[in-house]
Amino acid sequence: MSLLWWVFLANGIVLLVALLLLTFSPIEIDAPIQIEQFALLLAGFVVLVCLDLVLLRRVLAPLFRLTEVMSSVDPDRPGRRLSGVDPRSAEGQAMARAFNAMLDRLESARHQAARTALAAQEAERLRVARELHDEIGQTLTAVTIQAERAADGDPALAPDALRAIADAVRESLDEVRRIARELRPEALDDLGLVNALIALSTRVDAQTGPRVKRELQGTLPPLPAEVELVLYRIAQESLTNALRHSDAGSVTVSLEADADSVTLRVADDGTGMPEQLPAATAGIAGMRERALLVGGRLTIDSRPGQGTEVRLTIPVEQEHE
Repeated sequence: MSLLWWVFLANGIVLLVALLLLTFSPIEIDAPIQIEQFALLLAGFVVLVCLDLVLLRRVLAPLFRLTEVMSSVDPDRPGRRLSGVDPRSAEGQAMARAFNAMLDRLESARHQAARTALAAQEAERLRVARELHDEIGQTLTAVTIQAERAADGDPALAPDALRAIADAVRESLDEVRRIARELRPEALDDLGLVNALIALSTRVDAQTGPRVKRELQGTLPPLPAEVELVLYRIAQESLTNALRHSDAGSVTVSLEADADSVTLRVADDGTGMPEQLPAATAGIAGMRERALLVGGRLTIDSRPGQGTEVRLTIPVEQEHE
């Protein structure tokens, strides 16, 4: 039976007991009532209330058990599940299954998020290591060889060799600044979110690929630093995907805010995402994880041949909490 019928049956039993007592007991009530009669009625009332309490506690035991388990769940000690529910309680069994399934989903999502975060960290470290080795390392090796040759060579050729060395060092410095900018955008700290998005759009627009259009609201409500970073990173990832995979002619980056939320939209007119593309690729999963960290909602609307739109909406009120 459902929980409703169990509660109804418990209260029905109490009312039936009261009816039987009134029907078959030799109690007579005078008007006005006497002290002995009132004491007897009060004793019967207390007995019925206690009986009702006992029955309801038994009927609602799955809820009490559920509350106990919910209070004892510790994210750092997974594996706790609700058990010991009366098998005759259909609703109790349903609540236990739903609660345990929810814990399974939460633990699975947490493990997946941790794996994704670790994989992203290692991938970023590998990328930086490769760039340092392939770009900076090779350039500095070449500079070292040039410096040794200049020191041992003809002094008349030393000025040209030193200028070549200076040019190589300058290129290395540019590479170091580029890597540092990708790790942490300086414009976001120094100039704010809007100017950082302008600088990002300008860099992407200067490369071979789609033209970047900007529709950025100039005045935004105060945003926490982590929210600004999430907005910037998702815009960066979306522009990178459009540049590499969309074959688009143009990309529009828009940012607007009202009293309730701030919305970032990156839309291109490219080929769109294939229908068989997994929904949890590394880039998309990373963007979703970033959005969840700040309580935002990320949606990706894409159809083959009709472009792709990435939309991130973050409630303003939640940002201030």
